[in-house]
Amino acid sequence: MHSGRALPIAMAAALVAAALTIAPAGAAPPSYATTAGKVRLAGQTSLEPIDTNTEVRPGRDDVSDGTTSVHPGERAQTNRQPHGSGSSASPTASGPVTAGSQPQPAGASLLESWEGLNHFDQRFGSSDGNNAFSLEPPDQALCVGNGLIFESVNDVVAVYDTNGNLLSQPKSMNDFYNYPPAINRTTGEFGPFVFDPTCHFDPVVNRWFHVIINLESLTNGTLTGISDIDLAVSATGSPLGVWNIYHIPGQNDGTEGTPNHACGGGPCFPDYPHIGADAHGFFIAINEFDFFGPDYQGVNLYGLSKSQLAAGAAAVNMSLTFIDGFAEEAFTVWPAISPGTNQFETRNGGTEYFLSSTAAFNDVDGSSERIFAWALTNTRSLDTTPALQLKKVTVPVNRYVIPDNAAQRPGPTPLRECINDTKIVIQGLGRGCWRLFFAPQDQPAHNEIIPALDASPASAMQQVTFAGGRLYGALSTGVSGPDRAGIAWYAVAPSINRLGVLSATLAAQGLVAASGANNVIYPALGVRPDGKGVMAFTLVGPDHFPSAAYVTFSGNATGGIQIAAAGLGPDDGFTGYAAFVGDQSRPRWGDYGAAAFDGNTIWIASEYIAQTCTLAQWLNSNFRCGDTRTALANWSTRISQVRP
Repeated sequence: MHSGRALPIAMAAALVAAALTIAPAGAAPPSYATTAGKVRLAGQTSLEPIDTNTEVRPGRDDVSDGTTSVHPGERAQTNRQPHGSGSSASPTASGPVTAGSQPQPAGASLLESWEGLNHFDQRFGSSDGNNAFSLEPPDQALCVGNGLIFESVNDVVAVYDTNGNLLSQPKSMNDFYNYPPAINRTTGEFGPFVFDPTCHFDPVVNRWFHVIINLESLTNGTLTGISDIDLAVSATGSPLGVWNIYHIPGQNDGTEGTPNHACGGGPCFPDYPHIGADAHGFFIAINEFDFFGPDYQGVNLYGLSKSQLAAGAAAVNMSLTFIDGFAEEAFTVWPAISPGTNQFETRNGGTEYFLSSTAAFNDVDGSSERIFAWALTNTRSLDTTPALQLKKVTVPVNRYVIPDNAAQRPGPTPLRECINDTKIVIQGLGRGCWRLFFAPQDQPAHNEIIPALDASPASAMQQVTFAGGRLYGALSTGVSGPDRAGIAWYAVAPSINRLGVLSATLAAQGLVAASGANNVIYPALGVRPDGKGVMAFTLVGPDHFPSAAYVTFSGNATGGIQIAAAGLGPDDGFTGYAAFVGDQSRPRWGDYGAAAFDGNTIWIASEYIAQTCTLAQWLNSNFRCGDTRTALANWSTRISQVRP
């Protein structure tokens, strides 16, 4: 099993960075650097209840006028991967062997399920109307509380009740963060491109938290190197209403009060943010790269006072811990979220735990038999004078390996068929459907195939939960018998003694795999305090179009694969085609799903394909197929409530 790990292009834009003052905060190990300071309130936004008297009217989809190649109407938001210095070896290790289980329709455990935000909502159906890009992947965030469901994808947010009724008009993330639209299709000016949403409802402070990354650009789309980690916190216990916004400058080049991490070319690039919380702190973890170069630098762990954020304070205490990526084999160090109000680690002045994997640093065969448990201690100090300390311990596990891309079941793919077509006459352009997207001098090769989906090219750790004294996490791995993508999961028991020494034992581990040559990719595992939980993922392969699926979890074992919503056709997005992105080494899917706790049940969110249409139907419907897709993509999301 193998996966290419060249850094994909992440195109993004944003505006506005706020003041951040940072000063040294004491000694740290050589490969860690800890600083502390303040992040300041930058403004407010709101999500309004739906107005039944308004309607968003979309304009024409993203197609060229035939005089130039496809105009800027698509952006591939791709989380970057670490790579060795000069090494290009492809991983070749075999994954664990398993026959896998036969997926079945969901049983009584599935309480609610509905289609969430889809690509049409993102491109046309939000508050920005026609002034949005086509974007892949959706990168789904989900948080639940007080009888409300908040969903966010690249690049739109919405609120539902627990029956799936839409309570807010879908709002673009640009609009939500008070930025201009991604592109003004009248003037052609670029606005901020925000990406990688993630969210959490915290019952301790009764507040909703939402985080994104943005990169500043000029109005012509040129990236400046300035970036922000944007954080929105609701002012009440409802996501419908006012939110306070904080901007954390992310370039870490010594400007705007940031530390200088000496990234090649100047500014650093913050990527792939994920969030966690303990009793005292709210935590954001990002991967850091050169902005204008290919190199990976490490991981930034931001800790902020949760109580100050909940109060809407004008200045919030913050600690930043930088981890040297290659010295510590640190990549996607995912912070834990705990269910309820009493599952936090209280020892050592409060402790936030993290998990990470290490296969991405093996340039020989892309495998590993280790994961890391991390701990930030003294989180209580975030409310006064931040003085956090980072610790790490190795946890031996069964062998896992970076998976290959996941093959799809054949079916209608009108975008692919259009790129390959040379016979259909397009009025005003000539012969060949491809002319809708490309100028004559940029004629594609007409040899696109149905893409195999990205199944996690770094075997990065996915959503982490701390409950009942255990850390739970999961990652994608190659499995054999036959070769396909599966999921390895772990239950780790961490402990810190009176001297502050971190230890961790592997309490349980397991493997989830589908039968035949079918794949399960991008897990999101949520666990209750009693050790019961649910793991969401996408099921895809020769027997299944991309489907929203899950398994229930009992602490030491998982049940059979259940299908919450069967896919109706193949993924047919522009990032799967060389004509748009240059190659097919990483057709975009996922990056992550989500699981959220709600009493005895767990809500899950996954990407899937909820539509199908032929080339003729696509062409005759202005590429929309009944408003189920657009010209350039057809992804959708699924929200489900499951009782473990």
